[in-house]
Amino acid sequence: MKKTITKAVLLASTVASAALISAPVLAQDDAGAAETRDVITVTARRREETLQDVPLSVSALSGAELERTGAIDITAVAEVTPNVTLEVSRGTNSTLTAFIRGIGQQDPVAGFEAGVGIYVDDVYLNRPQSAVLDIYDVERIEVLRGPQGTLYGRNTVGGAVKYVTSRLDPDAPTLNARVNVGSYNQLDQIVSGSVPLTDTFRVGGAVANLQRDGFGDNLYTGQDNYNKDVLGYRVSAEWEPAPDLFFRLAYDRVEDESNPRGGHRLIPTATGYTPSYPVLDDVFDTRAGLDVVRQSVEAEGLSLTAEWEINEHFTVRNILSSREDASVTPIDFDSLPEGDFDVPAIYENEQFSEELQLLYSSERLNGVIGYYYLDASAYTVFDVLLDTTIAGLNAQTYGDVDTKTWSLFANFTYDLTDQLSLTVGGRYTEDERTSRVLRRTYLGGFSEYFGGSGVQFGNPTSDFLDTNSWDDFSPSVSLAWQPDAENNFYATFSRGFKGGGFDPRAQTTGAPDLNQDCVGLTLNPLAPPSYCPSGVTVAADEDDIYEFMSFDPEIVNSYEIGWKYENGRYRHALAYFYMDYTDVQVPGSVGIDTDGDGINDSFTGVTTNAGAATIQGIEYEGMLDIADDLFTPGDNLNLVWAVGILDGQYDQFINAFGVDISDDVEIQNTPDMTASATLTYMTPFAGGDLTMLGTVSHRGDSTQFEVPFEALDQEAYTLFNASVVWDSADDRWQLGIHGRNLTDEEYIVAGYDFVNNTTFAPELGQAGTLTAYYGNPMTITGTIAFRY
Repeated sequence: MKKTITKAVLLASTVASAALISAPVLAQDDAGAAETRDVITVTARRREETLQDVPLSVSALSGAELERTGAIDITAVAEVTPNVTLEVSRGTNSTLTAFIRGIGQQDPVAGFEAGVGIYVDDVYLNRPQSAVLDIYDVERIEVLRGPQGTLYGRNTVGGAVKYVTSRLDPDAPTLNARVNVGSYNQLDQIVSGSVPLTDTFRVGGAVANLQRDGFGDNLYTGQDNYNKDVLGYRVSAEWEPAPDLFFRLAYDRVEDESNPRGGHRLIPTATGYTPSYPVLDDVFDTRAGLDVVRQSVEAEGLSLTAEWEINEHFTVRNILSSREDASVTPIDFDSLPEGDFDVPAIYENEQFSEELQLLYSSERLNGVIGYYYLDASAYTVFDVLLDTTIAGLNAQTYGDVDTKTWSLFANFTYDLTDQLSLTVGGRYTEDERTSRVLRRTYLGGFSEYFGGSGVQFGNPTSDFLDTNSWDDFSPSVSLAWQPDAENNFYATFSRGFKGGGFDPRAQTTGAPDLNQDCVGLTLNPLAPPSYCPSGVTVAADEDDIYEFMSFDPEIVNSYEIGWKYENGRYRHALAYFYMDYTDVQVPGSVGIDTDGDGINDSFTGVTTNAGAATIQGIEYEGMLDIADDLFTPGDNLNLVWAVGILDGQYDQFINAFGVDISDDVEIQNTPDMTASATLTYMTPFAGGDLTMLGTVSHRGDSTQFEVPFEALDQEAYTLFNASVVWDSADDRWQLGIHGRNLTDEEYIVAGYDFVNNTTFAPELGQAGTLTAYYGNPMTITGTIAFRY
């Protein structure tokens, strides 16, 4: 929720108050031998290519290197990838906030499409819940920056992150085991393996039990705060009945029993609030007292992949998947024991997807034609206990959003000459979204959904059910020139489309008279606007309500030029991008006064296409092989880096009163600079290889929301990580020690802001809500791994 974003004409009368981690561009082989320097293969364009040959901004991170650096989950990818933000969403442990090049989705509430697509083995995750994927049984993670749609299942405007698990060994049994022991009583046990049952059939699986005490304490409940208690597993079976046929059936499940994550109040309680609470010293401590439900997150998915190589030119691939997740979470906005701004919530998501591809490959022409279908439902219900002085006033929101979408896409590359190639793609999409939004008022506390005894008071303030649909054609074109084996120059245009929808938190009785006819169905309790005749009560009719509840799709037109270079000891990928971002969807919430007493006693969600933005930037990823045999025969020293510079600004941003405030807002969750560098030294030692590496990761200033607020926004900061890892000569054993955030930097990754940004007076709740959530503190982890 956020208070400042609004419909362009939501008048004052409706508001009472105003690459790889070790080498981002290419990598050494997993054994780390300096002599082999193999280039990692990616499937960014639905076919196997080296990063050097792909005319796109792609970073690939191998699972072996992620483990070697002590990476915990998918958010570690952002530390070494330019212009990428991956963070744990506010008040959760497993919901992902993802931004690429300034485009993404912060609010995890149902009804909004993601700006960044998250994929697990080519299966698109429709919702961000349970998307903070832990690092185990992963072959690589690919990050594609810029709009995607002519190659991938779902059209995304910002980019895509692909989490690719390992295929099973067809020839021999395998067994991998890893134990991590570290700070805050961390104890991780990870086991994976596979066995071929016949020459054509094999089975395998992986299980991870991840445990850690909290970084802080809940001073009210006595629970650990920011702890981890996750059990995840995957099982799969692969069958190759013939050399040209392949089937893979995979199932995965995650159970997260971690405690609810309580926030850190940045301000003391408001004047007159009883009892008075000062700010806590430890940013990982909290006083959050909402305990009416036990936090629980469960997610599971089943997928079937089939490939048929018809002949040397044609291959058919089909990806069939079903996924679902359920989250129950107590979100204590004000982080206090009292029920002043408490929000217990339930999120349930289901999706079915089907993707059919026909791939073609020849000497000069390569490409894919595909069909994608998604049928998804996102259900949410949450209570908002706003005022304990009025018999436990509770504003409940029930939202149910159904999405049906299908697309046809194609992308082909033709080699005009041995040096010049042209890629042309296109995607046609039809989206349909149906939304039910029910807003009710309860007295006496929480509703029956959360075990409360609250009683519904009066009629629903919203009872909305409607459908909308959109269609779009998004083209892409790229020209690549490779004058020799060392250079690849390219220029690309791509268009991204993000579907519209309905705000599941909006309150129909808060809708203004948008068509200004002064007649309608629902009465607004506030004073009528000046354009109505004297004595007329302001009203909103069906058209007003529909427009107030709905928002339109957003479009991104992206232009990029790039240069990839490789000469054996030095490699880089350099890109400049420019994006024209229109009809930007800006979700938020505003407090409203439903009885005209001058106090906000409820709220309404307000999502509008308020903005148009221009975003441009530069990305520079590279590797320098500094020296071989530097101190001893067989050793190697190399440096890799990634730099992202971004300049984004809103060209238009309409606030609650119809005023363009584009000069006062910024692109949220996106630093103007990201940079990282990793220095790696490998040397023979004790019958194996000893690797020592250190990473520095810098992020510039960033704002939590579009409207800057110094008290909540994060200033520039730098993280330092280091690892020492020994691998045995037969690659059976690995020992390591990993230090992350070695300077114990405190940095905000999310927050809530429901106070006046000048006076800090409460705008929802009585205590005032300015709450922050922080990234992980310094941790030290020791690992031991066995491979067979």
